[in-house]
Amino acid sequence: MKILKEIFGRIAAFWALLIFVVTLLIVLIPFLLYSYIHPDPKRSKRFSKLSRVWMGFYLTVIGCPLRIRGKENFKKGESYIVVCNHNSLMDVPISYPGIPGGNKTIAKAEMAKIPVFNLFYKTGSVLVDRKSEASRRESYNQMKEVLDMGLHMCIYPEGTRNKTKELLASFHNGAFRLATDTGHAILPGIIFHTAKVLPAKKTFYLMPHRLEMHFLPAIPVTTGESMEELKEKVRR
Repeated sequence: MKILKEIFGRIAAFWALLIFVVTLLIVLIPFLLYSYIHPDPKRSKRFSKLSRVWMGFYLTVIGCPLRIRGKENFKKGESYIVVCNHNSLMDVPISYPGIPGGNKTIAKAEMAKIPVFNLFYKTGSVLVDRKSEASRRESYNQMKEVLDMGLHMCIYPEGTRNKTKELLASFHNGAFRLATDTGHAILPGIIFHTAKVLPAKKTFYLMPHRLEMHFLPAIPVTTGESMEELKEKVRR
């Protein structure tokens, strides 16, 4: 039975990769049409809408339909720092289209080297080279600009995928420093089941499963609250 599951997981991974490449080439056409016409924030808002249609179709076809709860916690006219748990490579394809309205995600600069895909990746991301202090400073300033444009900024405070047995790995300071510096509220987003779909310890393997993302009420920055106090509040 275990062998059959492993075989099925590889077949499902091949199917998911095939559908991703085909749909990527299809959405490339409308993406190119408006990406060179509209600057941010309009470009990011349009791309977010396109991504919702794209990922809505893609996730359903590969057997991983997405259900989202808590969209009402996003108040019209407000931009939030959205923080999400991080268990799988599947998290970003869920969080980006799942967040209502235009948004960008802090992301690894290395991924921007992939041909064709990098066009989408750069549009939806603030890129950072974690090995470079200058890059980290620049990405922090860019995240402030994202919020100033009225877009949401999505950050995974664990920094990388949680491969521990704990529900959450330890949090880095970035999201909470950004909140205390700018005054923008933090809105937690909880992602479910992505580790079952793309387990961190398996290579070229995908197991179809329903996915969910729940948005919780926003957590405002209160006067006199330290970054550490805010970080602990959000973690709880």
